[in-house]
Amino acid sequence: MEPQLQHSALPTADHDEAARQAFVQSLKLHLATKVVAGNREIYETRVKPDFARRHGRPPADRREVATLMRDEPYYQLWGSMQRCSQEMMHDAVLGPVSRQRDALAAKMSPPANPAGSLTLDDNVAAPPYLTAVDIHCMPGGYMGDLAGPLYDRIVHIYAMAGWGPDNGAMGRTVTDYIRQAHPELKPARILDMGCGIGNSTLPYADAFPEAELQAIDVSAPQLRYAHARAEALGKTVHFRQADATATPYPDASFDLIVSHILLHETSAKAIRQLMAEGHRLLRPGGLMLHVDLALYDGMDPFDAFMLDWDTHHNNEPFWGTFRDMDAGALLTEAGFAAEDLVSALVSRTGNAAHVFSDKRDSGGRRYWQIVGAAKRAA
Repeated sequence: MEPQLQHSALPTADHDEAARQAFVQSLKLHLATKVVAGNREIYETRVKPDFARRHGRPPADRREVATLMRDEPYYQLWGSMQRCSQEMMHDAVLGPVSRQRDALAAKMSPPANPAGSLTLDDNVAAPPYLTAVDIHCMPGGYMGDLAGPLYDRIVHIYAMAGWGPDNGAMGRTVTDYIRQAHPELKPARILDMGCGIGNSTLPYADAFPEAELQAIDVSAPQLRYAHARAEALGKTVHFRQADATATPYPDASFDLIVSHILLHETSAKAIRQLMAEGHRLLRPGGLMLHVDLALYDGMDPFDAFMLDWDTHHNNEPFWGTFRDMDAGALLTEAGFAAEDLVSALVSRTGNAAHVFSDKRDSGGRRYWQIVGAAKRAA
């Protein structure tokens, strides 16, 4: 597996700490490529045929599959190991990051002559659903004071290096999609909603070097780290603490608006608000693209069931809610014309092609789904 890209803001690990992290990464890869396959074998060879004999049809949806699979000992074994691997991963990263707390805080202080900028706002409050649970079991979730360095290391382990050495594959996948599907788009101003540590933001600095790149998030700790990380990697980004559902920017401010795995972290109400905010912020002729994991609509019921594990066991309360939503309806409700909508399953590009969960189901995680729309020119 490809090692993580080193930069001055990244937390380090001593020999034993690095060994523990490498073990967890290998365990996750083993679960994702070997152990998980047994669930489908059980389902296809015994559980599904038994159900079909009794009912004259296969299971109709993920909920029906769940009633059949959740008491299966093998599924319980895999799920327990999956959850344990999450907790082991966080423990393996939290120790080194906590040990370096003061040094990391110093690294996150703004440099003397930054290429980009960082604007924080104490009046921006985190939505309660981001503070109620530790999202995907990360200690402190997105709002903890160590959220930035924790997330940078955790993502690389969690994805088993599948997002590339810089954890930037999702941003590169979207920029590749834009080049192929919208080659005419030459954005002057770009907004990344819910940027986190900026790992998906920085590829836009490479793809559109002439554009002004703005990135927002509600988490001040993540933004401090994102700014330090971008500066360490020589990228110019203007980070700002703001809520994507109600930003401080004027109407028609951006030619391109993007987000990366943001939608499944927000409530159903917030998704509608940020779609409407995107419509307000786009200039005529602009494009909004939100990329997340694939929606459940049209997905094989077993694949959807396996994906839904995170909703119930990985502190992802809106995971299933988002995937059940009608993205097209949300976008037209926000003001976009039906004929201008975008919905595309995109293969992960470059280093993302072998990403961690290709073996976890037969289709749901092999692709990312882009949903969005163009805003009609006046």
